[in-house]
This record gives sequence, C-alpha cells and structure tokens, in this order.
Amino acid sequence: MSVTPKKGLGQHFLVDENILGVIGRLAELDAGDVVLEVGPGLGVLTRYLAERVARVHAVEVDTSLEPHLRDSGVELHFGDALQLDLRALAPNATKLVANLPYNIATPLIVESLDGLPELELWCVMVQREVADRLFAEPSTKAYGAVSVLVQLVTERTGFHPVSRTVFRPPPNVDSALVAFRRTGLPDDYARVKQVVGAAFAHRRKTLPNSLALSGLASRERAATALETIGREAATRAEALSPPEFVALTEALS
Repeated sequence: MSVTPKKGLGQHFLVDENILGVIGRLAELDAGDVVLEVGPGLGVLTRYLAERVARVHAVEVDTSLEPHLRDSGVELHFGDALQLDLRALAPNATKLVANLPYNIATPLIVESLDGLPELELWCVMVQREVADRLFAEPSTKAYGAVSVLVQLVTERTGFHPVSRTVFRPPPNVDSALVAFRRTGLPDDYARVKQVVGAAFAHRRKTLPNSLALSGLASRERAATALETIGREAATRAEALSPPEFVALTEALS
C-alpha cells in the first residue's frame, strides 16, 4: 500500500533497514526492555524493536498509517505525542527509541527529561543540527537552553551520522542518531528549567536584562546572583555551563 508522506507532519519515513543494527547497538536493546517509540511511520523500526524487546508502545499522530502498523506486534496509540500523557500511556517504558518527527523532536526531548522520569536511555534520530545542539559546548553558536537542560540530566553515550538516503522522501537536511543516558535530575529542576528558559529567551541581552525582561528577577537581583557565582553582570546566557545554571538558580532563591 503506497503512502504519501505528509509535509505538515514532518514525515520522512525510515525505509533503509541497514541503519537498524546501529540503532539497536546505541539503544543497548535488551529482551526485558519496555520501549517508547514516537513517530513509527511505516513501522520499519517498530517491527525491529518488537522482535527484540519485551514491549513497545508506539505513538503515531497519523491514523492513516494504522494498516502498516496493525500487525507489528506492538501497543499502538494514536494522538499527538506532545499532548498525550505519555507517562500514563507507557508507564513502564525505560527507553525512548525513535526516528523523531522533525517538528516535535526538540520539545519532546526536553519535556521527557522530567515528564518521563522512568526513562533511563534515549536513542533518537533527529536533524544533525538538533543532535549537535543537545551536547554543544558553552559559548558556541549551537549552545542553548536545550543543551543546558539535556546535559544537566543526561550524558551522551553514542553518536552516528545518518545518510539522507535512509528516508523517504530524503530530507533536505542531514540527520544523526544520538544516544544519551540519564544521570539524574538536579534539585529544584522545575525552577532551574524556568531560569534556563528565561536566560536564553533574549539571547543577545546580558543575563540580568534577559531575566528581567522575562519577569523572573529584577536586573539588580540577577546581577547580584551572578556575582555570587563568580560571574560579571555583563555575562550572557551562552557563557554559563550547565552546572552554573544550577548555582545561579540557587543564588536567585
């Protein structure tokens, strides 16, 4: 049955099975695993996972793909992954293994860090730009809020560039597989997340100005907090390392 990928859903179906072995290795698949897959598409990865782990919860927004997924041997859930309660839907999932739709990859990863606390390992196919951003170094162009949050909660365990030819249709951007393992949530993570978001909301501004514009703290209070952690008031968000954001949050409190 022919399927026309929907551009509005960011669909680029995985069709080359040669990449599956790399995914299996980076995901450290085990027979006892319960895996969450978001965006199964035509089910190439879905069936591979189903043959190797105890259970797969596959979440797909496009109901027209149901015939391709019906006999894959997994638990199918139809709906928007950003709107569904994924923790209730897949309560025992300890791994997220997926070819993530480009238009939801970053918010899904960020929300899964604390929204899915049982997840121990992520192995996701994303745009190369997104993959590079996740573990970017401070003071680089790629470094941003998502870099800080992902690095505060996880450590990277694997990386593999992916050819455009493994997808149908081939995307106009490069992709990569990136794997990372949970190391733990910092104390008061919700507050840290709020500070990080506000800090990068006005990237060209100094940190005190950005936090003040976001309504999180007065400029004076933010400048004092920066001084407490050994940073000047003229510091911008991209200069701070992930642990420094934890220290900044504590100083602001």
